[in-house]
Amino acid sequence: MPRLFLVAHASTCATEQARFPCDEPLSDRGRRELERASAPVVDRWVCAPERRTVDTVHAFGFPAEIDPALRELDYGTWAGSAMDDVPESELEEWLTDPAAAPHGGESVEDLLGRVYTWLAAQGDGYERVAAVTHPAVVRAATVCALDAPAAAFWRVDVRPLDVVRLHGRPGRWTLRPNRFPR
Repeated sequence: MPRLFLVAHASTCATEQARFPCDEPLSDRGRRELERASAPVVDRWVCAPERRTVDTVHAFGFPAEIDPALRELDYGTWAGSAMDDVPESELEEWLTDPAAAPHGGESVEDLLGRVYTWLAAQGDGYERVAAVTHPAVVRAATVCALDAPAAAFWRVDVRPLDVVRLHGRPGRWTLRPNRFPR
């Protein structure tokens, strides 16, 4: 049964300043986080195509295959903007309606569909795979694995370098919490 380690990228200025991300590099804080982090022991590394995910996996010292299905949620016209700069009514709609995309990008439902398809393609082998991606993608994978409703997306909190472990097989994933290092 495959084992997936979904790793959220290290901090960027956008995560530190409550801005919608664009293709920004890691921040100084993110680089310090990586100095203290330990990488999971896996057979293969994959990552999203954005700079911050590639920089994160390279900091661990491993080569990684780029997988476009792990790309960041498309924030459309909000990319790079501070949350305070987004009209409150649009933000409210987006946070309460998983099908809404007032920014012209991807809705939460669209993201969940993309991540569900990626999880379904992971096969039934015994490979351990680390996927360095974005907090929104890790959150979506958690919702998909638990077969939770789309509205649960906002109830999952994912911080920089958090790891969510899944094992099982497509359509039947089990969430396994991380242990403290020994």
